[in-house]
Amino acid sequence: MTSSTPDSDGGVVSVRTAADPPRIRFGGVDILRALAVLTVVYSHISYFLVDDLGTPWWLIDVVTLVFVEHGGLNHHLSFVGVAFFMILTGLVATASVVRNSPRAFLVGRAARLLPVFWLSVLAAIVLVRLGVNGMFSQTVGISNAEAAMSFVLGGFFVRPEVVVLGVTWTLIVQGVFYVYAVSMRRVLASRPVLVPVIGAAVCCLILLYTDLVPYEYTIPMVDKVAATLPTVFLGQIVYLAFARLASWRALLLAGLAQFAVIQYATTVDAFHVGQQGHLWTVLVLVVAVVLVAPTDTAFGRSRVIHWLATRSYTIYLVHTLVLYRIYSLVEPHLGATVAVLVFALITGVLSDLVYRYVETPAARWIARHWSGRARTPAPTPNEPISSDPTSGPQAS
Repeated sequence: MTSSTPDSDGGVVSVRTAADPPRIRFGGVDILRALAVLTVVYSHISYFLVDDLGTPWWLIDVVTLVFVEHGGLNHHLSFVGVAFFMILTGLVATASVVRNSPRAFLVGRAARLLPVFWLSVLAAIVLVRLGVNGMFSQTVGISNAEAAMSFVLGGFFVRPEVVVLGVTWTLIVQGVFYVYAVSMRRVLASRPVLVPVIGAAVCCLILLYTDLVPYEYTIPMVDKVAATLPTVFLGQIVYLAFARLASWRALLLAGLAQFAVIQYATTVDAFHVGQQGHLWTVLVLVVAVVLVAPTDTAFGRSRVIHWLATRSYTIYLVHTLVLYRIYSLVEPHLGATVAVLVFALITGVLSDLVYRYVETPAARWIARHWSGRARTPAPTPNEPISSDPTSGPQAS
């Protein structure tokens, strides 16, 4: 498939075929990363204060009025941050699947994901056993075997679930997407639009199975993964549109297929958090990504945005480890606003330390020894938004 030359703002550098994908500058991705991780943190604060404690907070009231009641987004903005991360994963990772060897691509992703994930799970297990934190499932405590399973996300696939760190479920979605994308590498290079279309069909079949088959014959989390993957494929479709690797009609049909799966997932409650606003939320976020991702602004290059974007993965994994205990200790004495600020400060410090002294050096070491490359990846912002291990944060 052929295409042509750069657009007026310097977006597409070159494009010849789907097997030789263009490098596209996504200067606004850091803004979206920052917004995504802030939304995830907000949603957990909102759930904790409103659903668990039954206490009001002025910021929750404002957000609920503006974005939920009038904006139509999910209650607590529960799916906004995750959907942002998923769309951006599909957007930024797609080209590198074709451009890099399967080994280089998968090692690059593992180098970014695993060290901080393992450290966070270890910290969660220690905190549970010390009685500081509770589990993120109905189980009480965690055995040695269950702890070992947690390091490979195994606790999400047993019944009852044994979850020591709840936010890690999204890594299952990303891992499935990476393996699927690598397995479809030749199709992605020759008929790229078929990849999200086939993905939507598989997700629909999985949801149909879990809906029709008795509960005891299903596997926990599988339906949630199938319900969430279409948001990753929507990001992939957005990339294909920017790269001009398929006709707009084919991309439109592929996009509608993803929304059809999401709609079906809401009818069978595959997200497990209620049905309100999912389809509209995803549509709003896709439009936001299309409008913001290709921009290059001073705000997007600011230090605050850069810091949030580069630490987004560590913030994502660390914040629920400290949120509940810190809030419970500080709020009775200083109030909700100060308690949230103290939590944000401690989360920021911990995330920065983990990023500097664990995430970045570990990723360099793993890539250097296992990727089969002569050079190591640049310290780019990482998951839950994947970027090409061989390029900077603005290139796919």
